[in-house]
Amino acid sequence: MTTLMHLPYLAPWSWSQFHQHFALRLLPGIESLDSGCYSRTVRVGSSVGWISVRPLPGQYALELTLSDSLQEHASVLASRVRKMFDLDTDPATVARHFADDPLLGPIVATNPELRLPSAFDPFEQAVRAIIGQQVTVKAAVTITRRLVDRLGEQLPSTPANEAAGLLRLFPSAEAVANAVLDNIGMPGKRVATLQRLAAAVADDALELHVENGADELIKRLCELPGIGPWTAEYIALRGFGEPDAFPAADLGLLKAPLWGNEGITARQLLARSQAWRPWRAYAAVHIWQNYSNVVTETRQVKAVESSPIHLVGP
Repeated sequence: MTTLMHLPYLAPWSWSQFHQHFALRLLPGIESLDSGCYSRTVRVGSSVGWISVRPLPGQYALELTLSDSLQEHASVLASRVRKMFDLDTDPATVARHFADDPLLGPIVATNPELRLPSAFDPFEQAVRAIIGQQVTVKAAVTITRRLVDRLGEQLPSTPANEAAGLLRLFPSAEAVANAVLDNIGMPGKRVATLQRLAAAVADDALELHVENGADELIKRLCELPGIGPWTAEYIALRGFGEPDAFPAADLGLLKAPLWGNEGITARQLLARSQAWRPWRAYAAVHIWQNYSNVVTETRQVKAVESSPIHLVGP
């Protein structure tokens, strides 16, 4: 038996944005994705199971399915999935906020459906962020998969989760803190940073929450050796969906064609971002999309230019 819930939202909202986001970062065994559905394994307290989310055709709502092992946590899971898929933001409010900005205003108006995808679990996102320091998304996913293969606990087998390929849980903080992570594919200093974070979370020395505000979380994260402003801001943005988090040193933000041939420095971007408060994370989403669009177009042009030429006719 499973539980079905409908989660409404204010249009516009884009499934394709979230599909692209998950596709780039997918961890097989923990997550699965097809054209119309995202699923993953979850742990809530001592309960484990899986969730599945899909857009409802013709409706401004998502359908959330919970495994029977998670039914008692339905309200908590619905709230976390709403945050994960950013269902409570009013896109008209965001569009109005950026309307007068000469550069961001037009791209926000062109893509009003863009939201702020965030993680189901903040600790998982913190691990991903540290692994992702100074490497590509693809490389970070490869290393994170190795971590999952070594330390991920097996999910109790049922026909439903086996059919979806949902076989493991993301490693706990205790497991990461106490593991031997030789040959995982990261420099020793980054491994040490990862395990310091995990140990702090496992020992309750670091509580991953934003109840006292994102700035307080960012401050506490930056007190850990190896975690700087980019990592801390990114954890706040992706781990909690904080609307004003802004990783100003992110290369995708700095290299976006929005800034023209002269580009922009992290210091200049941080200064400019003050005018975007309290919605700077949405500025980041639109700038990343601006960068992604040009990268995609460049790849398509290169593919056409390198393909064989076929002559038609005599």
